[in-house]
Amino acid sequence: MTARRVDGPALGCPDPTARVLVEAAFSAISRRYVLARHQIAAAVLDADGGIHLGLHLDAMVGRAAVCAEAGALSAARLATSSDLVAVAAVRYPKPTEAAVARLVPPCGLCRELLLDHAPGLRVVVHDGTRAALTPLAGLLPHKYVGTKWPAAPAHPDKETPQ
Repeated sequence: MTARRVDGPALGCPDPTARVLVEAAFSAISRRYVLARHQIAAAVLDADGGIHLGLHLDAMVGRAAVCAEAGALSAARLATSSDLVAVAAVRYPKPTEAAVARLVPPCGLCRELLLDHAPGLRVVVHDGTRAALTPLAGLLPHKYVGTKWPAAPAHPDKETPQ
């Protein structure tokens, strides 16, 4: 049986950072796609140049599903306390769809979650013409800001400001 050839969205990324993230997410979902289980992969870039991947985990009960961005955020936080600078998510097409993967912006819950942990994060989105990095905060202009924790959490491996 011949594997289906699916075109990735990285060719539409003139920014090298965006292209690297999109290629990483596309490569991950190309290897791990399973119909009705894993359709999206995300890649998060940290300030040290590390790329952290996450995979969408669907569930029988939709509320229990986990987004790829949440998985990538968790992987990043397990690996480093460096600032997170950019994220991209790629959706793999179903067998009944055109064989073209596409960029997807984070859902509302992931926008909130990502901004809680990385307020300066940029996201790769398709602006109708091409892929571009844009501030995630611009996609969520009225983010909820609570008092649950300080805006800049102290990390055990970073010096605490005096």
